[in-house]
Amino acid sequence: GDIEGLPFLEAVRQFKKDAGRDNCIYVHLTLVPFMQAASELKTKATQHSVKELRAIGIQPDILLCRTDRYLPPGIKSKIALFCDVEEEAVITAKDVDSIYEVPLVFHREGLDEIIVKLLGLEPRRIDLSRWESVVRRVKSPRAETRIAVVGKYVELRDSYKSLVEAIAHGGIANETRVDVQWVDAEHIERDSAEAQFAGIHGILVPGGFGDRGIQGKIEAVRFARERRVPYLGICLGMQCAVIEYARNVCGLAGASSSEFDPASPHLVIDLLPEQRGVADKGGTMRLGLYPIVLGEGSLASRLYGQGIIQERHRHRYEVNNDYLSRLEKAGLRVSGIWAEKQLVEIIEIPEHPYFVAGQFHPEFRSRPWEPHPLFAGFVRAALEHAGEARRTWRARRGPGPRASAVSRSAVGRPWCSSADRARSRTRNTH
Repeated sequence: GDIEGLPFLEAVRQFKKDAGRDNCIYVHLTLVPFMQAASELKTKATQHSVKELRAIGIQPDILLCRTDRYLPPGIKSKIALFCDVEEEAVITAKDVDSIYEVPLVFHREGLDEIIVKLLGLEPRRIDLSRWESVVRRVKSPRAETRIAVVGKYVELRDSYKSLVEAIAHGGIANETRVDVQWVDAEHIERDSAEAQFAGIHGILVPGGFGDRGIQGKIEAVRFARERRVPYLGICLGMQCAVIEYARNVCGLAGASSSEFDPASPHLVIDLLPEQRGVADKGGTMRLGLYPIVLGEGSLASRLYGQGIIQERHRHRYEVNNDYLSRLEKAGLRVSGIWAEKQLVEIIEIPEHPYFVAGQFHPEFRSRPWEPHPLFAGFVRAALEHAGEARRTWRARRGPGPRASAVSRSAVGRPWCSSADRARSRTRNTH
């Protein structure tokens, strides 16, 4: 690697001495390319990589060989001979259709067994049924839906990696393949929301900072609210929803956030009073896990199935409580609050099929075997919206052959054990 990595490699080398040889193993990820011209796998890259590691004092115990096919025994034997590792420690890290297949591939290759053996651990019964169920739902979905993500960093999609995985988890919960459509918020400002959301079954506005593309996000919220398209707002997405509602339902012309327009006559999103005089932004963000009290009978409480939850935060601006009474009087429901300071955490529109937005980041607590309730509910609502759109289209088109549909009872049902859910909640809390 680059010279910047040398201090880290030296720390890795010394770690075995500090921890003890029986308490540390080195796992090296390397490349075994298939050369189309010669129709064969080439091991030279792996040999040279291991040679460089050995030159600085690191002898790999296990080799994870990235390749597009399973390595035949002859190739494994060759790598083991020239890299001085056991043949059973040469593991195929094969390209797969879904990242959730990786644990199954590694198990098939015996990676878990060799790790247990090298560390001298006691073998345990292996149960990968949870991963097998995840892969089955990913590879054999029963339905499909399209969800638009309206962002300002869509050209660098890794910016939304956690978000995309959480959407996929919502699809897994509903045995559905989710087709994510990327919409640049600035394109909405240029072309209108109507042009961007044709054939879309759900709209999600994620977090972000700064004023670029904000009007496009607000227009996306308005489109979802007026057309009754399922909407999920996250962090900035919730703030945009509050601004849109204040402007177009409450009649507060020019309503905005002090982050975007400090001169706005109606700062429905603002800093907390104790933060307004702070010039240095360092330390002013609300970070980490906070408890949220959910309103009884709200959609949020039904989705979570409990009255008090905990979610992770990373933001600076809050809903201005001075405007809460006007927003609620106009029909916006505050369904979740941080009780200690009475800050708005979740909003929803009761008359809407699915209009939910939160000040926190639910994607950080979603897992493939325990999808976050907001994402599972959002994908389910998008499926129902897609079904309604198809029924409307058929009614306009006239009678014809009926297409098969996924029954609601088969969609979004729980499929991981209560013990699994408890373990996941404990891990996420810590």
